[in-house]
Amino acid sequence: MSVPDYMQCAEDHQTVLVVVQPVGVVPEEHFFKIYKRIASVCQVSVRDSQRLMYIRYRHHYLPENNEWGDFQTHRKVVGLVAVTSCASAADWPLTAERFHAQKELYGATLYDSRLLVFGLGGEIAEQQRTDVAFYPDFDDECPDVEKRVEDFVESIFIVLESKRLDRATDKSGDKIPLLCVPFEKKDFVGLDTDSRHYKKRCQGRMRKHVGDLCLQAGMLQDALVHYHMAVELLRGVNDFLWLGAALEGLCSASVIFHYPGGTAGKAAGRKPSVSQAADAAGKRHRPGAQEVLIDPGALTANGISADTSAEIGRAKNCLSPEDIIEKYKEAISYYGKYKNAGVIELEACVKAVRVLAMQKRAMEASEFLQNAVYINLGQLSEEEKIQRYSILSELYDLIGFRRKSAFFKRVAAMQCVAPTIPEPGWRACYKLLLETLPGYCLSLDPKDFSKGSHRGWAAVQMRLLHELVYASRRMGNPGLSVRHLSFLLQTMLDFLSDQEKKEVTQSLENYTSKCPGGMEVITLPDGLKLPAVPFTKLPIVRSVKLLNLPASLRPHKVKGLLGQNVSTASPFIYSPIIMHSRGEERCKKIEFQWVQGDVCEVQLMVYNPMPFELRVENMGLLTSGVEFESLPAALSLPAESGLYPVTLVGVPRTAGNITVNGYHTSVFGVTSDCLLEGLPSVKTSGCLVEVIPSLPRLQLSTSLPRSAHTLQPMSKEELSSSVSVQLFNGENQELHITLENIGTEDIETLELASKTVNTREKLFGEFLSWELEGALSQLPLKPGQSVTLTVNIKAKLDFSGQEHLLQDINDDGISVTGLPMSSPLRTILKPRGEAKTGSSESSKAEYSHIKTLEAVLNFKYSGGAGRVEGYYRDLSLGVHVDVEPSVFFTRVSTLPATSTRQCHLLLDVFNSTEHEMTVSAKNNQDLVLHASECQRMAIQVDKFDFESLPQPDQETARFSSPRQLEEARQHAQGCQINSKLGICWSIPSLRRHGEASVEGVLNQLVLEHLQLAPLQWDVQVNGKPCDCDVVADCAVGEPVTLEVRMTNRSGSAVGPFALTVVPYQDYQNGVHNYELQDAVTFIGSNTFYIDTVSPKADWGCAGALLFLNTGDFYLNIRFQDDSSAGRELPLAWFALPSVHIKTMDTPLQAGA
Repeated sequence: MSVPDYMQCAEDHQTVLVVVQPVGVVPEEHFFKIYKRIASVCQVSVRDSQRLMYIRYRHHYLPENNEWGDFQTHRKVVGLVAVTSCASAADWPLTAERFHAQKELYGATLYDSRLLVFGLGGEIAEQQRTDVAFYPDFDDECPDVEKRVEDFVESIFIVLESKRLDRATDKSGDKIPLLCVPFEKKDFVGLDTDSRHYKKRCQGRMRKHVGDLCLQAGMLQDALVHYHMAVELLRGVNDFLWLGAALEGLCSASVIFHYPGGTAGKAAGRKPSVSQAADAAGKRHRPGAQEVLIDPGALTANGISADTSAEIGRAKNCLSPEDIIEKYKEAISYYGKYKNAGVIELEACVKAVRVLAMQKRAMEASEFLQNAVYINLGQLSEEEKIQRYSILSELYDLIGFRRKSAFFKRVAAMQCVAPTIPEPGWRACYKLLLETLPGYCLSLDPKDFSKGSHRGWAAVQMRLLHELVYASRRMGNPGLSVRHLSFLLQTMLDFLSDQEKKEVTQSLENYTSKCPGGMEVITLPDGLKLPAVPFTKLPIVRSVKLLNLPASLRPHKVKGLLGQNVSTASPFIYSPIIMHSRGEERCKKIEFQWVQGDVCEVQLMVYNPMPFELRVENMGLLTSGVEFESLPAALSLPAESGLYPVTLVGVPRTAGNITVNGYHTSVFGVTSDCLLEGLPSVKTSGCLVEVIPSLPRLQLSTSLPRSAHTLQPMSKEELSSSVSVQLFNGENQELHITLENIGTEDIETLELASKTVNTREKLFGEFLSWELEGALSQLPLKPGQSVTLTVNIKAKLDFSGQEHLLQDINDDGISVTGLPMSSPLRTILKPRGEAKTGSSESSKAEYSHIKTLEAVLNFKYSGGAGRVEGYYRDLSLGVHVDVEPSVFFTRVSTLPATSTRQCHLLLDVFNSTEHEMTVSAKNNQDLVLHASECQRMAIQVDKFDFESLPQPDQETARFSSPRQLEEARQHAQGCQINSKLGICWSIPSLRRHGEASVEGVLNQLVLEHLQLAPLQWDVQVNGKPCDCDVVADCAVGEPVTLEVRMTNRSGSAVGPFALTVVPYQDYQNGVHNYELQDAVTFIGSNTFYIDTVSPKADWGCAGALLFLNTGDFYLNIRFQDDSSAGRELPLAWFALPSVHIKTMDTPLQAGA
């Protein structure tokens, strides 16, 4: 034998071999259809017996193998079933002749034969023949095929049983023939056939042969006895080849006994035979027991003994599972002594491996397989080599040696394309290579490589993938090459050297130039599907972050509508228990919103692992939920770039919830869809965001230059733009703002508000003011239209603490010692000697006298479908103003005027600029100040009625602190004073002008002096008011009427009061003469009595004087100290005007 049957198993020793072959021309499809029906009759229960007969069918069997039938009877062809197609009676003779020729091929061993004729009818078909069956066609109209096969098997059994009985009967008078294998016949020529050694050899071989027949006839226990006897006989004559066969037969019988289901791994096991009834007894056999328990006298013609105890004894002849393997080893060692028994040895190894696989003894099985690898079978064809390596692979897989199995499968694949083959089988090679993948821990699904650490030997896996690529290319399928090469690059990237990375990518680009790679699933002809291979490592993405819209485009919900979208998923306002998985975190809705029709951004942090520049084309977003227009990007990443930010953009075209599922790329000609759910290492704060309906877009431009300043504490991105301007304190500036609708929706609403963000400086008045009515009248604003509005910027700050500018002020001759106690100048200014010690330049460098004002103009606008849903947008404009001091007042004081309703306000005005300045006030001369010059300005002002100022309402007073109320009161008073003074400045050289404010320097004492007294006194002489240095003229000897009237402006009743009029003369040298009894006399009393005066009421009293001499007389109207009501009131309430009366002998002439 030269061709081994690798499908052999131990239980095949109890089968009879039947060959089924076509005769003549039979379509292959029809033949195998009938063959399958015939092969379905694999075991037959023999009638009138409790035995089963097993049949093994082959449609191709070499006649030379049949010559080994005496050595092992299961190799002998004992039955022939011929299948033929005969169209007419004329073809029948030729068909019959061919059938007889086929029988002659196996004639020496055949027990019986059958001919199945299809398609022939008529008289020939009506003939009753046992060896021929006629059927009209190959269809299912031949139901008795199986029945005829069973009858055929029973006829084989009859012959088999007769041969067994014939050989088993002890004929001591007859000479036992010597059974030989083909290569032994020439060795036994000339031997002494009468020697005892020769006879024992004949007996031993015949006992072994009878054991085979018993096993085929279903007599397992008898077979065991014969095998034991044969072993003893053959061992005594050193007949090693047949001794090995006897041991193998013993092992096969024991395997059949222990494993009724078989060892071939078939889906359906054999039914246990009657002879296996003593299964439990056999399994109780202990290892190492006596192997020969033979009672030859117990053997009968039928093989059945009436002695039950003897039956149990025979069961003990069965080998234990451990002994089976030992006997297999011994048998194989005997086979190995004969070069021509290589096939027998190889098949015995295969059978032992299958038994060990059943016993789960993988290491011992591997030893048998290793022995099988080195068995030399001579010159094998390439096909036989492929078959041998494939079977070795399957057997290694059977015992769980996956990698070893893959190794031999790969050797078989390489054998398919050996150089000696004229037409290499690349398809077969590719198919076998695919079957090796599991053994090398390889899967064609890239998802299996994203779970945990790498499994398997990367170097071997890469070699195998390269072979798959080459095989698919030689098959003429570049798409497969691209897929496998992509898989290699994606899964083995960490194990490739820099040079290998370059070579693989170059090969991939060459392949994709002919057949671009995509995300479609490739289905192979055998049904295997190759999943898509997305390039998630080219580049590697570390994090995905959905970006909020720019601050100027972010939508805001109207506060009154916020409650409509509150989630009701939980009844609790807050729960400390946070239960979520990574998947839930990935699908968590983000707090901000995107807007339909606006460009939205997603930032990816990517890394290029390649040692060369990586070009990524057509990179965009993969989304679901709403219609989304992805705007692909192309990028070029430097070699081993490190983390590199990449922003992908797109436009949602509809409203709803959108989920960013991943991204798509095109690298080296391969298009990839990379899903985030398959990338557990990617960090993300959520991929689900709400898209609200579309809103309009507003663009802003200004008349002032843009500023690079960032308003604190606001970030730069919160401002759409910022403007900057430099003003002198008190100067005004107009800011013209143009608003243009650059979106697709109408602007239907527009609101404007301002907020001062830098509140460290004390600000007087409104910083920003505007009129919005004109702009609102132009709404709705269509796309492309614009509207302009004007914002007034007014900088009025308190520079009263800028004492560093006055360090040399004493040199100008103006004293500062009279500053009030509350002024910072009084405590900081040093004496002249100390002030000169420091350098003026160094002090100015240390302190910047420029102050800063910052505010934000906020434009709130809405329109379109977003407005219906309650959304709007904010557009913020930052205003940065650097304020330089213009003029400020270093000292403020008051002097009384001649009128009690007026006073003189003295202001020391300092020009802090570097330019000549003109300062003016109402009803006052202009004052010209040079740079850094200080001069005094005196302004006569009417006193102020602060009580008439509006008071804060009850709501404001309740929620304000006393300090806040006091500051508000002082601010109102300062505004009233500024409006009365109207102090302005101008710098002619710069053509700039502004207002000067005294608010920051007014202290309480000055305010008291400027305030009208609560009690207003009016004095009239002869009916004329005496105030403002008015001199009343009268004649000597004529009575002069004196009238005093008091108006109560306080909030409570005052009085009663007593006033005394005391005349005196002023000699202008500091001496006053009150002894005027001879010069002035009163007509009536010189004391006036005023009763209680209610609030807002007045009271008047009158008297008369008579002057006896000419001259200048003064009347001092005094408040009597003994009045208890008067002591409770401040002295300032009784500021009565002085009265100057000039007496003459004769009255003045008109016009004199």
